[in-house]
Order: sequence, then C-alpha cells, then structure tokens
Amino acid sequence: MLALKYLLVILGIGLFGSSGALVAYDIYLSSQLRRLLRRRRVTAAGEAAGELAAAPQGESARDDSNAEPARPLRPVRWGLAQRLAAAGVLPFLLAYSIAVVPDGFAGVRVSQIWGARPGTLYPGVHLITPLVDSVELYDTREQVYTTAASNAAANRPAPLGGPLAATAGAAAGAQPEVLTVQAREGLNIGLAVSVRYRLDPQRLSYIHANLPRAVGDEVVAPTVATIYRQLAPNYITREIFATKREELRLSASNAITSRLASDGIIVREVLLRDLKLPEEYAQGLEGLLLKEQENERLGTETEIKQKQVKIAELEAEAQKSRDVKQAEAQAQVRVLQAKAESDSMQYTLPLKQKQIEQSKLEAQARKEATLQNAEAAAQAKVIDSKAELERQKNLSDAEANRIRVTAAADAERMKFEAAVLKSNPMLIQKIIAERLSDKLQIMMVPIDGKNFFANDVLRSAFSSASASASADDPEDGAPVAAAQKRSGRRP
Repeated sequence: MLALKYLLVILGIGLFGSSGALVAYDIYLSSQLRRLLRRRRVTAAGEAAGELAAAPQGESARDDSNAEPARPLRPVRWGLAQRLAAAGVLPFLLAYSIAVVPDGFAGVRVSQIWGARPGTLYPGVHLITPLVDSVELYDTREQVYTTAASNAAANRPAPLGGPLAATAGAAAGAQPEVLTVQAREGLNIGLAVSVRYRLDPQRLSYIHANLPRAVGDEVVAPTVATIYRQLAPNYITREIFATKREELRLSASNAITSRLASDGIIVREVLLRDLKLPEEYAQGLEGLLLKEQENERLGTETEIKQKQVKIAELEAEAQKSRDVKQAEAQAQVRVLQAKAESDSMQYTLPLKQKQIEQSKLEAQARKEATLQNAEAAAQAKVIDSKAELERQKNLSDAEANRIRVTAAADAERMKFEAAVLKSNPMLIQKIIAERLSDKLQIMMVPIDGKNFFANDVLRSAFSSASASASADDPEDGAPVAAAQKRSGRRP
C-alpha cells in the first residue's frame, strides 16, 4: 500500500508536470511563429519598396491590394492543460487519503476542523480525509529514561550494545541527567535510576491533546526526580544505602507508576542502579562499618568462648555423673560378688577337702609309679650298656679285621702295579691322562719326551718302581706311595 501511495504521488507529479510542459510548449511555439512572421514582414516590406520605385502608381496600388493578410498566432491549449492539472489533483488526493503506520508506532488522526479525533491508528494502512485530516505518529515501543549518580558517571561513555540512556525527545549522544536527593540528615545523595516506560496506545489522543511532544524529557524526567526527592527525606542516609534501599525503590516505583499512568504512560520497571554518597560520609561510614565488623567479630568470638566454657562445664558434669554411676555400679558388683562368694563357700569347703584328699592319693600313686619306673629304667639301662659294649667290641673287631685285609690287599696291589710299571713305564702317562680326562680334551705328547711336564713324575715313578722291585718290606714301598701321591693317585 505504501508503494501504491508513492505511485499515485508520482502520477500526480507527472500530470502536473505534463500540463505545465504543454503550456510552456505552446507558448514557445507561439513566440517562434511571431518571430518568423515579423521576419517575413520585414523581408516583404523591403521587396515592396524596391518594386514601387520601378513600377507605376497603378500597379503598386494593385500589388498592395493583392498582398496576403496576416495569419493568426497558434493558440495556447489552456483547456487541455487544465484538464491534465485536474487529473493530477486526483492521484494526490488519493495518495494523501492513505496513511501508513509503521511497526512500533501508533497514530492519532488530527482534523483541521475538529482537532484530535478519538481512536488510535495501529500499525497498518488507514484511509483519512485528504487535506483535512493528518496522522501524528508516536513511538509505542519501550523507552528508557536514565539518570546518573554523579557527573563522572554521566560523562562516562556507555558500553557498546548497552541500553540507551537518552529519551525519545533527547538528541543522540546526550548525557544522562544527574539526580541528587537529600536524606533526612540533609546530605546529598546521587541516585542512578532507570525507568522503562512506553506510551499507552489507547490514550494517544489524550497524550497528543494534553502532553508535550517530548514526553521523556518534559514528563517522565520531572516526575521521577520529584517523587525520589519527596520520598528520600523519609529515610536516613544509612537506611537508603543499606537496609531500606529496596523499600525506597518499591515506594518510588509505585508512585511513579500511578503518577504516569494518569497521563497515559505505562511504566514497566523502575531500577535503582547505584547510589553516590558524599565523600566524607562515605569515608566515615566505611570506618564505622569496619568497626562494626570488628565488634561483631569480637562478639562472635566471645560467644564462642562462652559456649566452649559451657561445653567444658557440661562435659565435666557429665564425666562426674559417669564416674559416680560407675563407682556405684562397681560397688554393687563387689557386693554381689561377695554375697556370691559367701554363698558358694558353704558348698566349696567340703569340695576342697575332698579335692585335697584326692590330690594326696594321686601324689602317692604317682610316687609309687615313679619308683617302679625308675627301677625298670635302671635295669633297662644296664642291659642297654652291656649290649652296647658287646656291639662296640664286635664293631672294633670287624674294623680291625677289615683294616688288616685292606692293608694286605693294598700291599699286594701296589706290588703288582710296581711290577707292571716296571715292565711298562708308559702306563704312567695313560694313568695321568685318565686322571686329567675331565679337564683336558686333547693331549699332545712329544715323541722324544722332551719338555713334557710329566718327565719328573716319570723319573720319580721309575725310581720308585725300581726301589720297590729290589725291596719287598713295607718301608721300601713308601717312595712308590709318594710317587703315586704326586701323580694324583690314591695309595
């Protein structure tokens, strides 16, 4: 519909332009024809003057009578131009009868005759009386009115993407107003307040007729400042700063909401963002808070100590009660044990006497059994000693016989070996090789026997063999045994 409105405006402008162009074109053609006719008349007048000088008087009079009369000029088409202008008025009237309200806005129909008409024009297309009615647009979206607690906060640039601090009628980049109130003590406190509000679409006709255009600057701002300045003297500075800050905000929110609601302004939320105390008071309050915190800490520590003392007293009382009850219980137990012992002694004494007599009899029996066992053990030991002596005698005889037989066999064997070695001395090398076979894998002996490690052994063996062959007594057999010992053989 907005495009149709623009097309109608363009059409009206085209028709008006066409009518004006048509009139201008006709005037231009008329001026051109008038100039051409004037030029032709001058040319014709010059030619006529030359002919009159040569021709007689009668002919000149005849030529003048035969001259062409003057043609009328091309008329301007005023009627067509008027019709085009009238046709151009119609699109303009149609275009001005269409009112388009964009999203986020609402309109009020204002008549040149009756003033603001009741009713609200919501976003969309509406038909109005052209040249009589007009539409005043109002932003119905939520807006934010913001105050600063101090000049430093007001001059601080807003962060990128943060809420707008300017109202609807404020210029772009305007700094928020500094709101200062007085507490009950007369101290000035800076308040940083934000009010979210929007215009009531159903009361736009009242707002248009009774309120200024800049609603945020001229209505919301004075109302917020006035209400906070009326409520702040009801509280002291410390209450506003600490305990009753939310109460002050709620009271101001209710008052601002009810006050602006009567003017057709809907308040969504009132925020108390920050407080700015006087420097001296802030320093004193900080010191007081530190002292109160220290006092509270000391009070808490005192209470803890008192509770610890009370706990110790209660524990002592409890321990005393436990000791008393435990002593009473032990005494009762001892009394009961004594009674039980006294009762049991009546039956225990006869039993003890019987046990003593039985113990005596058992001891006598054990004594007699011990004596009998000792006699039997002594007899058994005598028999064992005799058998042992006999056995040792037999073993000594057998060992002496074995030694004699072994000595005779060894002497016979040694004589036989000496004779064999004497007849065949190379057996000594064979015996040595056999004795070293577990340590040597290959033995190489020179043919001539020189530089052989067993030469001395062989010489001693040969000498021993010759000596044993010449003498048969045991004393002559000692060199042979020594040779065998040096060769590594057992005798």
